[in-house]
Amino acid sequence: MKRRLALFSRNEFGLLLAIAVVVVATAILDAQHAYLTNPGVIVREVLRSTAMLGIFSLGSAIVIISGGIDLSSGSMIAFSGTICAATMVLLAPEAMRDAEPLPLWVVYAAMVAGLLSGVAVGTLHAWLINVLRMPPFIATLGSLVGLRSAARVIAERVTTLMLGTSLGSTQIDIFDRNFRVIAQNQFIPLATFLLAVAGCGFLMRFTVLGRHIYAMGGNEEAARLSGISTARLKWFVYTLSAVLSAVAGMIYVADQGVAAPEQLARGYELNAIAAAVVGGCSLTGGVGRITGVALGVLFLRVVIDAVSKIIDTQADMYEGMIVGIVVIAAVALSRRRGSE
Repeated sequence: MKRRLALFSRNEFGLLLAIAVVVVATAILDAQHAYLTNPGVIVREVLRSTAMLGIFSLGSAIVIISGGIDLSSGSMIAFSGTICAATMVLLAPEAMRDAEPLPLWVVYAAMVAGLLSGVAVGTLHAWLINVLRMPPFIATLGSLVGLRSAARVIAERVTTLMLGTSLGSTQIDIFDRNFRVIAQNQFIPLATFLLAVAGCGFLMRFTVLGRHIYAMGGNEEAARLSGISTARLKWFVYTLSAVLSAVAGMIYVADQGVAAPEQLARGYELNAIAAAVVGGCSLTGGVGRITGVALGVLFLRVVIDAVSKIIDTQADMYEGMIVGIVVIAAVALSRRRGSE
């Protein structure tokens, strides 16, 4: 009971220590010493990028805890952002074409459409897994490929029909200030992330639904035989993951001012899974804490930021390699702790 009620686990204390070590090492090794000369700017940048990655990483983590996997987060971000932008074009084509401010009801309707796209995709995943008995890896792998392609088709058709372009465009530009403030305001992405952490943490730690998710992840057959509706649980976790990805998608589009599904959030699903694993989630299911995932996200962003500051040229070439090493080390340590 004491272990269950502890604020931080051993893994989370280790992450806090690792974050501190990376920050100190970066401050020393960075030739520009940005951490020392502009600490406020660095903190804002890291927290902002952490929030935007963390929102959809929480959904991926809960799916992993339930014993599943969601490979569609990146494509879901691109798809929901495109649905949101396409709704704006359909409801206010002239304002979108002339880069004029949109009525608030159009912005709200577009955001609702983006959220509903998450509900639809999550329901599709649950149907594929529960009814067609597809492995979660295959079901979400199909969405990984299909959603991004569908988003490109939607963008092209909408711009052709509503904006009068002859060839159409696979991206939709957004200039409305009321929508873009979602990401341009430093507080909104971070507040959204913290609310998601609080909500998911309460769900997983203090509710019957959360206990059932852990039980299903630990042993799905035993959970089913004990009377837990595993089909409903799967619908819930995959829908939650897709909706959180949809929220992140709209924030990314608001930040960039364009819905460009071909490149938006490409490969982000791997970052979400990496954050969950580094945060203490077991890929076999039944293990993981939301506080650990939040710290895992922060650790990844601090590492990526350190790479960009320590390596002077083409730092992006090394990011994937270093994140991969971090994930492998986290899994190795997790397995070692589990065998002790």
